[in-house]
Amino acid sequence: MATARPMVERRRSSRVLIRIPVKIVGSEDGAEPHDTCAEALSVSRYGALLRMPFLPAPGSRIEVLHGVSQEVCEFRVISVRDGKEHGPFDLGVEILYPARNFWGVQFPDERQPA
Repeated sequence: MATARPMVERRRSSRVLIRIPVKIVGSEDGAEPHDTCAEALSVSRYGALLRMPFLPAPGSRIEVLHGVSQEVCEFRVISVRDGKEHGPFDLGVEILYPARNFWGVQFPDERQPA
């Protein structure tokens, strides 16, 4: 009889639960672009979970303005949590150019200098 082993979720980097104010520039299907306040709830070096008041289509690109550093970076919408009809919506997004630490946080899997 085979034993059931829990599936191990593999990520490129660890996540940090945090609340960072952001501003989103993007659009819903064919609508005028939004420029609206939102919040990052969980971040990693490669993406984030954003809570926002509008719902862009999966695969679409949005610009995120970091509310503290004022840096702007482009992300792609990769998932939508909960199929709500009205917001707020929780979106999984992937950073398109992860060369630097856009979020400005220390991730648990990064080594501390000795």
